[in-house]
Amino acid sequence: MRYFAAAAEAAGRESETLEASTVGQLRSLLAERYGDAMRRVLASGSFLVDGVVSRDDARELGARVDVLPPFAGG
Repeated sequence: MRYFAAAAEAAGRESETLEASTVGQLRSLLAERYGDAMRRVLASGSFLVDGVVSRDDARELGARVDVLPPFAGG
């Protein structure tokens, strides 16, 4: 998985390999591992699962997952 912007700052790295099967499991694992900084990112950010944005905790993970912080702009 890859981390971008504030997610990379919260994790202290740009990528890593983790074991999880759903978005919800991954969300819990990241919050436990990286604490409040990652919880803030996950509260309004999203996951990109094989190129498709997902905030559904039941969504199964694919080959590639990106953790995206909230974006502003237009």
